[in-house]
This record gives sequence, C-alpha cells and structure tokens, in this order.
Amino acid sequence: IASQYSGAVLRLASEPPEFVFGHTNKSADFLAKFPLGKVPAFEGDDGFCIFESNAIAYYAANDSLRGETREAAALVTRWVSFSDCDIVPPAPTWVFPTLGIIQFNKQATERAKEDVKRILAILNEHLLTQTFLVGERVTLADITVVCSLLSLYKQVLEPAFRQPYGNVDRWFMTCVQQPQFKAVLGEVNLCEKMAQFDAKKFAELQPKKEGKEKPAKESKQDRKDKKDDKEEKKKNKIQKDEEMDATEEVLACEPQNKDPFAVLPRSPFVLDEFKRKYSNEDTLTVALPFFWDNFDKEGWSIWHCEYKYAGELGLVFMSCNLMSGMLQRLDKLRKNAFASMLLFGTDNDNTISGIWVFRGQQLAFELCQ
Repeated sequence: IASQYSGAVLRLASEPPEFVFGHTNKSADFLAKFPLGKVPAFEGDDGFCIFESNAIAYYAANDSLRGETREAAALVTRWVSFSDCDIVPPAPTWVFPTLGIIQFNKQATERAKEDVKRILAILNEHLLTQTFLVGERVTLADITVVCSLLSLYKQVLEPAFRQPYGNVDRWFMTCVQQPQFKAVLGEVNLCEKMAQFDAKKFAELQPKKEGKEKPAKESKQDRKDKKDDKEEKKKNKIQKDEEMDATEEVLACEPQNKDPFAVLPRSPFVLDEFKRKYSNEDTLTVALPFFWDNFDKEGWSIWHCEYKYAGELGLVFMSCNLMSGMLQRLDKLRKNAFASMLLFGTDNDNTISGIWVFRGQQLAFELCQ
C-alpha cells in the first residue's frame, strides 16, 4: 500500500515456482540474505535486503507517508508501535479460532474482546476531530493500523459491536475506499455477523496423525479359549462363595448400615444457611441472631464438650493437630452437625472445649452409622 502512494515499483514474488513457503525461505540462499527466514522480505535491485513489514513499508514510502516534520514522524511512529503492541496481540487471539487456525479458548477470547474494545475506544476518541490518524492525509500510521484491524472488521466486528465506535468506522471505510488501498486489499466487506469457532474446520486443518494398527482378528479357537477361561473363573468364584466360614456367614447376615438421621422428621432449620452466614458474615451481629431466630429446638440439640484427657495434651500445635484430625474423621456429619472448637492455654498446659449442634435429641456419637 505504501508503494501505491509513493510510486515505488515492486515486483511481488509470492507464488510458485518463485516462492514456496516453508521451502524457499529455508533455503541457504534465502537465509544468507534474511537469516531469520521470515517473510515478508525485500530485496532491492541494488542488493539491499530488509525484512519486517514495518521496515519494508518505511523504505517503500515517501516523506508524506513517513511524516514531513519531526513531530509528524514521531506521531506516525507512535501509531505504528501502537498497532504492533496493542492491536496485533488480541486480534489473532479472537479471529484465528473462527478461521480454524488455533483452538478456541473462552477465557483468552473474552480477554481479547475487552482489549479490542479498549483499542477502539482510544481510536474513536482520537478520531473525533481527525480525518486521519496524523494530519489531514494518509500516512504509514493509517496504513499500519488499518491492516492490523482488517481481520477484525472482516470476521468478528459485527454492526452491534461497532456501533459505539462510529468515528473509527468512518475513518476505516475512508481508508479502504482509497484506490491505493483497494489496489492491494481489494473490496473490503465488513462483518455482518460475528464469526464463531468452527470445530470442524479446526479439525480439518490439523495435521493428520498416523492411524493406529488395528488389532489382529481373533480366530474362532481364540474366542473359544477366552470363553472357556471366563466360565472357569465364574465357576471358581461361585465355589469360593459357597465355602464361607462361620465368621463370614455371620457378617453376611448383618443388616447394611443405614443413615441414623433418615428417620428424623423434617426440620425447618436449614443448617447450610446458617453455615453460610457464619462463614461469610459477622458472627455477633449477623450469624448468631440468624441462628437463634431460626433454631428448631425440637429437631436439633446443642451440646457442650470438654476434652477428657487434658493432662495428656502437650505442645499447642500437637493439640491443634489432634483437634483437626478428629474433625476430618467426622466429615460425614457435615450435613447433620456443626461445631465450634477452641483450644485454651499454652504448651504443656492446655485444654480443648467446644459447642456442638446435632440433628435430633441424641448424642450423635452414640448412633451407629
């Protein structure tokens, strides 16, 4: 596009047999001129070689495109850097999954959308009083930023998304309608509906993995042998079951464990609601008033506990471990009990006390579960 404005004559070599991506740019001759093997790359008639699109555009441009004053040139450079640092990173993150180039990542895409909104807002504010990004005519700033936004406008920036950024729309369409832009970009059709991730297209573009070898087909004899082995194992299991000793017979006759709380009538007091209050809000001003306002004394009971063997307690951290270990082993009670346990004292002189709330009127530890 820069050469279209400056009048520089470029001969494009991007098609076979002159250029084959992945082959030509990896050849020794190409790497001797462009060590990174990157494209686009430029070679002048005088042998001058340069790579990176911004550098090539700068070389092919004229003073009008670069900025005719030091201030204008600095502003052009600012917008070129803005394009590279702020537009280029989020644009492919959002657009490439819709083209099947990369896998869709919801979190990354949502973050990219927010970045694009921020970028468009900055441009919209700047273009409120400007026809172009720098001055009153097209510069490298406009060329670079338009090209960075192009895939967004063609794939995902549907009318509803663009609506708050009217100044950007006006500027973008003004640029792409210029003959110099059209000569390179062709007719630019704006997105009408935001493109979405195409899993089928993504799968088609992935390199095909070599198929796994199918297992050899079993012969009739192999299938018969497997069937015989299976029947033999089944017969042995039945025989083993029939040979239970007296202890196993007694254990087999015992009834299965049942939930001892299942027989209790339904209670209006919902323990989980109180636990949420206790965990997330102030205990004295919110949680405790909620508890007493909703406590069902017929369906629940309150117990005070003291550790019976305080004389055996030693270091504080060991007592804490003892207490937390007990609570972990009682995890099955979480729906039918609540406890507040405290450790009082110092090393070699401490005790454990607490308050428990149990479902029903019986001490839960005496119930068989």
